[in-house]
Amino acid sequence: MVVLSVLVCLAATVLLLPTVSDAISLLRIALGRGAARHQSRAELPRLLLLVPAHNEELLIDSCVRSLIALDYPPARFSVVVIADNCTDRTADLARAASARCLERHDVEHPGKPRAVAWALKQLPLGAYDAVVIVDADAVVDAQFATALAAAAPLTHKAVQPYNDVRNPAESAVTRLAAVFSTARYRGSFVLKWRAGVNVPLSAGMCIGTAILTEHGWDAFSIGEDWEWYAILTALGIRIDYAPGAHLYAQEAKSLAQSAAQRQRWTAGKLTVLGRRGPQILRNTQIGLHTKIDAIAELSAPGPVVHLGVVALLGVLTQALTLPLATVLILALTASVIRPAAYTIVGLRGDHHPMRAALAFAFLPIYAVWRLAVAVASLRMIGDRPWIRTRRHARNLGAR
Repeated sequence: MVVLSVLVCLAATVLLLPTVSDAISLLRIALGRGAARHQSRAELPRLLLLVPAHNEELLIDSCVRSLIALDYPPARFSVVVIADNCTDRTADLARAASARCLERHDVEHPGKPRAVAWALKQLPLGAYDAVVIVDADAVVDAQFATALAAAAPLTHKAVQPYNDVRNPAESAVTRLAAVFSTARYRGSFVLKWRAGVNVPLSAGMCIGTAILTEHGWDAFSIGEDWEWYAILTALGIRIDYAPGAHLYAQEAKSLAQSAAQRQRWTAGKLTVLGRRGPQILRNTQIGLHTKIDAIAELSAPGPVVHLGVVALLGVLTQALTLPLATVLILALTASVIRPAAYTIVGLRGDHHPMRAALAFAFLPIYAVWRLAVAVASLRMIGDRPWIRTRRHARNLGAR
């Protein structure tokens, strides 16, 4: 019983870490120790918009066209598609949409991270201030590049844009995903940004060319965005946030379609935690708050898994009457307050809040499924093949 109580205590501590970090962030902001404001520049940064694509003929045209149509001086950006081991019309459609296309054929080393690393060696990084990695299932709004430019100078930092769901109205799964995405990008990311701590990287991440020139592309795990987040944090390099740079990515519309994606995300994050977490903790050049926040991000489950874990541990604690059961229950319950508050932020920010709220009727089924997927993801930890999420072409513009 004592051992079980200790394990539940450890789990509660991990679940409470994001709350602790947020409390420190609020204190920093209250004391006026948050992030400094951006310095304006007369000259707009030069951007290389890089689109890794493997058999993306369903969506590559809309992706490229949204990038080509940016409200940004054409001389200040380039759009390059990497057709990686494609057996469909991805390359032809990319070129027809006015993008430059690099075709890569290396079946022994497939996957997005390898494709990006290969392409960066073919391109003149010195001609740009930053490289922006845009997934082929995404589109951006016209002000995307201008909003990134507001975080200039970009050469020695990374910037994360606002990620939204491209197809929120397709199913209860996509509705829930849209709410949680809004909660993350309008809630926790804004708090981190104002407090001056790094925000995690994901779709649309922008990395300064000075960083890539000095360190190279050094993220090859199945969670390459989490790996870059950990690498840059361990190096003490700033990851800024551009809330006005909107990117819309296709969300898997069914549980079956979403399973591989969720497993990859979870396994990738845990892999990065094991490999890069010690580097973050050992670095004496970064502050305690940065360390706490990074470990919290890399170890914490998503809000639905968080809720499921708390429910299971709560029942276990009560049923077995573990030592310090009351304290453990209080700690577990307290850990839920943060994701619940951010979920309210997500609902309030949704385009159709009532419809989004109705989607929560699906939450019990979704929670059980997410817990099962989280357990299944444990077998993918380590150097596993990078698997692309299956695409579909219906209702992409539905909001």
